[in-house]
Amino acid sequence: MSATDGANYAPDPMPAPVVGPGEFVFAAIGLDHGHIGGMCQGLIGAGAQLKWVYDPDPAKVAAFRQNFPQVRVARSEAEVLEDDQVHLVAGAAVTADRAALGIRVMNAGKDYFTDKAPLTTLEQLAAAKEAVAATGRKYAVYYSERLHVEASVFAGQLIEAGAIGKVVQVIGMGPHRLGAAGRPEWFFQRERYGGILCDIGSHQIEQILHYTGSTDAEVVRSQIANYHNPDYPELDDFGDAMLVTDTGASGYFRCDWFTPDGLQGWGDGRSFILGTEGFIEQRKYMNITTSDGPGHVYLANGQEETHFNVHGKVGYPYFGELIRDCLARTENAMTQEHAFKAAELAVRAQMQAVDLVPRPAH
Repeated sequence: MSATDGANYAPDPMPAPVVGPGEFVFAAIGLDHGHIGGMCQGLIGAGAQLKWVYDPDPAKVAAFRQNFPQVRVARSEAEVLEDDQVHLVAGAAVTADRAALGIRVMNAGKDYFTDKAPLTTLEQLAAAKEAVAATGRKYAVYYSERLHVEASVFAGQLIEAGAIGKVVQVIGMGPHRLGAAGRPEWFFQRERYGGILCDIGSHQIEQILHYTGSTDAEVVRSQIANYHNPDYPELDDFGDAMLVTDTGASGYFRCDWFTPDGLQGWGDGRSFILGTEGFIEQRKYMNITTSDGPGHVYLANGQEETHFNVHGKVGYPYFGELIRDCLARTENAMTQEHAFKAAELAVRAQMQAVDLVPRPAH
C-alpha cells in the first residue's frame, strides 16, 4: 500500500494468528473506501479466513481481488448474510450507509466491523445501539490511527504501565493529503461523508478518550472551514475541536486536507500526551526530512528521556483481540460503549461546529 495515499494506506502485515485455519471466517461487503484493505489484512494476520466479498460495483470487486485472490465473489449481499460459516462482516461502505449495513449484518446474526466514521447522525447511532441491544452482536469500528499504528499502540502501553502518571491532556494532529482527482463523488457531499470532524476527527476523539481513560467528554468548541477548495463547497478542508473529559483531562485536535505534495507521506500524523509525571510524543508515519520510516515514540519522565523506534516491534493486537471477543463474547479489544461514544462525540462536534469562512449557497 502506498505511503503517499491515505485513502488506501495500510501498514505492512505482521501476522500473529490467534486462531487456526477455518476457526474464524469473515466476509467483506462495501468497498467504497480503501480502508477495507487494511481491515482485511489485519484480520487475516490474526488468523481469520476471508471467504466472501460483495459489492454491486464489479470494478471495485476486481480491484479487491487483486489483493485478496483467495476470496469468493458473492452474487448478492444476502448470499453472504445467509452463510452460517461467516462470523463477522467487514465493511467500508459510503459513510452515511455504514449504520444501515451494520444493522442488516447484526440482524443476520453476525458481528460487524466497519471503517471509521461508523455513522454520520445521532439517529443512526440510536438505531445501531438498538440493534446491538436486540441482537447481542458487535458493532466494531476500525479507528485505524490508533489500532493500526505501532507508535500509538506502544504509547498506550507506556501509559498503562504508568510511565507518565495520570494523563491530563491529549493533543492530536491528523493532516491528510486530499488527492481530489482520485476521490469519489460522495467524498465531497456533506450528507454522505459526514463532515471532517465526523470523519477523520473520529480518529482523534477516540484517541483522546482512550489515552485519558475516559468514558465521556463534552465538546467545548469545534470549528470547520473550507479555506482552499471552492470547487467542492461542501468539503471541510479544516477542522478542530476542544474537549473536556469526565476525568477532568482536556483534549484538542486538528485535522485537515492540506498535506503538501512535497511531503514523503500522506500526512505527518502526531500526538502529544501530557501526564502528571512526564509526556509522550508520537511521530506515527515519518520523521520529517529523514528516511527513518514510521513508528517513533518519544518519552520524557522522571527517570529517562528516550526515543523508541517501534516499527516492526509492537504489532497490532487489536485484530486478534477482536477475533477472540467475537468467539468468547468478551470486550477486550474495545468496549461497545467506547466505540459508540467516540462516534457520538464526533457527530456532536460536527453538528455544533462554527464555520469559519462563509460558503456559497447551494
